Amino acid sequence: MKPVTLIVSLLLALISVGHVLRLLFKIEVIVNGFHVPLWISFFGCIVPALLALLLWREARN
Repeated sequence: MKPVTLIVSLLLALISVGHVLRLLFKIEVIVNGFHVPLWISFFGCIVPALLALLLWREARN
C-alpha cells in the first residue's frame, strides 16, 4: 500500500469518526451564522467511512 493511500484512508476514517462523535454528543456547529443540522452528520459519517473502506480495499489488491 502506498503511503498516500494509507494517509487518505486514515483521514477519511477520522472525518467519519468526528461526525459520529458529533451525533453522539449532539454538538452544535455554526458556520458563518448558519446552524448546521445534526442530520447532515449522518451523511458525513457514512460517506467518508464508505470511501475509506473502498480505498483501503482497492489499495490492498
